[in-house]
Amino acid sequence: MSGPRPLGRRAFVIGTAATAGSAALAGPLAVNSQAASFGYTDDGSNYVIDTGALLVFKVSKTNGDLTSLVYRGTEYQGYGGMNSHVESGLGASTVTIAQSGSTILVSVTHGTLKHYYAARSGENNVYLWTNKADTSVSATRYIVRVKAGMFLNDEPDSYTYTTSTIEASDVFAKSDGQTRSKHYSKLRVIDYDYIGWTTGSVGLYVVRSNHEKASGGPFYRSLLRHQSADGGGLYEILYYGENQTEAQRFGLQGPYVIAFTDGGAPSSSLYHGNLTTSWADSLGISGYVAAGGRGRVAGVAITGRDTTSAYTVGIANSAAQYWGSARSSDGYFSIPGALPGTYTLTVFKGELAVYTTSVTVTAGGTTTLNTIAIPSSNDPSNASAIWRIGDWDGTPSGFKNAALMTYAHPSDPRAASWTGNVVIGSGSETSAFPCYLWKDVNSGIIVYFKLTAAQAAAAHTLRIGVTTAYANGRPQVVVNDTWTSAVPSPPTQPSTRSLTVGSYRGNNYTFSYSVPASAWLTDTSAYNTLKIYVASGSGSTSYLSAGTSVDALDLLA
Repeated sequence: MSGPRPLGRRAFVIGTAATAGSAALAGPLAVNSQAASFGYTDDGSNYVIDTGALLVFKVSKTNGDLTSLVYRGTEYQGYGGMNSHVESGLGASTVTIAQSGSTILVSVTHGTLKHYYAARSGENNVYLWTNKADTSVSATRYIVRVKAGMFLNDEPDSYTYTTSTIEASDVFAKSDGQTRSKHYSKLRVIDYDYIGWTTGSVGLYVVRSNHEKASGGPFYRSLLRHQSADGGGLYEILYYGENQTEAQRFGLQGPYVIAFTDGGAPSSSLYHGNLTTSWADSLGISGYVAAGGRGRVAGVAITGRDTTSAYTVGIANSAAQYWGSARSSDGYFSIPGALPGTYTLTVFKGELAVYTTSVTVTAGGTTTLNTIAIPSSNDPSNASAIWRIGDWDGTPSGFKNAALMTYAHPSDPRAASWTGNVVIGSGSETSAFPCYLWKDVNSGIIVYFKLTAAQAAAAHTLRIGVTTAYANGRPQVVVNDTWTSAVPSPPTQPSTRSLTVGSYRGNNYTFSYSVPASAWLTDTSAYNTLKIYVASGSGSTSYLSAGTSVDALDLLA
């Protein structure tokens, strides 16, 4: 059989449960008639595992690297002399192998870190777990390295066809100026079940775990995949520090799955919400907690919702995180498979936290919550406003360039001009207002608005909500060139890049400014001006100058 043919844009695959209807079986039901060959051998340097289906893989006996992935007789693993492995490779490790009925388990121990590979008879899958116990080992990902030429594409996370580096060593521009980077995945964790590529006849995917030991919550974005002339990489991110809002969690993460198919999506039976691993209960995996040792949280309903917005409920503590979508009709939610413990439960409108409480999960039990009533004052959208730009949902959605910025650099030629002022009453207030503000790019943007005589006779509160900031960028305002606000203190935000690597998600924060009546124009036919500047003494230049992402802004009545 000849090797896979390179594809163009159609080779890009990031999957959700919505695509499962076209899935090609790759999970527990995908038993092949060749299952009698299931087993392993030792070639001296590697343990060689034959799944009894169409997949044979090798694990190094010295360092636990995945050194070979042969599917239908074709080698897919490796580029640049590098293997697939935890982080950039663990180094010298203790590696053992054992077979228990229809399961083979390879165990890798490197100091306090333990990593596992499992094969099931007749399946074209490799199941993986990683248990990071502390910071003594820098393990933040598992990367599946794929040979060059197997699944070429030209998508935002591909830099095969780029011609120049425009930021650091990881953001590139093509000859037409369109930007590419491994950071530009478009998706939040909650948005996908698997990542990978297909040629139409062969599919290679990583099906993600439930991320219970990851950090950042359901809306976190991190690199998922990359493609270059050297080869490609698929990632399961165990902890990622860029634009991170939470401390690192420790413990067993997984299973996540390397899955081969005949070109279709991986079986939905492998998705983290569907996968059952009772076959792993007795394998002795460090930190493993079977289904019976887990519990569920369910909510009867949520009232006080904005029915035009999607709501998500998350639970989190220092040891684990989980989430589930609230039903649009009544707000019912269910979060299964949680480790026992006490959690902070948060209700999100979009990505904006509007309610929190405490909840305790018990092993084998369901904690049922009565109707959650969101107080009206918890949603800033409920406040009466003279004018409002954007929606208070914890995201810059709807603002100029917001949709593009999750998969492109701000310098990308597809972006509309970052400058330009806004007129209240024009009908295009939100779409004309830039999603990001930078000290060195568009600081000083102007909002024009009129006030009635009664409105101009009173003091008003101006609110500006932000979702993250770079280099302590925060808004300072000037009204009618006569009243200037104090420079607000910077809220706690991630210290890494964000706005230029596809992420607006930090810590939502609202700046409030008490504008006195003396600042307003008394001529009701004249436009008042609100100038918004970015204040900060740090950052560098251009799109790496101090900046911030905007959620919404309004002038309260």
